[in-house]
Amino acid sequence: MMNDKPEPAIAIALKYDKEKDPAPKVVAKGKGEIAENIIKIAEEQGITIRSDSNLVEILEKINIDAIIPLEAYTAVAEILNFIYKANAKAKEKRI
Repeated sequence: MMNDKPEPAIAIALKYDKEKDPAPKVVAKGKGEIAENIIKIAEEQGITIRSDSNLVEILEKINIDAIIPLEAYTAVAEILNFIYKANAKAKEKRI
C-alpha cells in the first residue's frame, strides 16, 4: 500500500556576511511546521526564497552555524547571484 501523505516541507536558511565568513552558513533549518515558520519569517522579512530539492538534500545534513560544504558552493553561488540581481532590480524600481 502506498503512502498518500505528502512529504513535509523542508526549509534551510542561509546567511552570508562576506566581511566575516569565508562562505555562506546554515542559520536555520527544519521540517514540517518548523519549515513553514522559517518560510513565513523569510516572506515577512522580504527575503528571497528559492526552491532547490537537490541543494536541500545536501544542506539538511549541515549543522546550524556551520559553513556550507564545498560541494554546495556552485548551487549556493547561483542562488546568491539570483538574489543579488533581484535585489538590484528592486532597488532600481524604488529610485
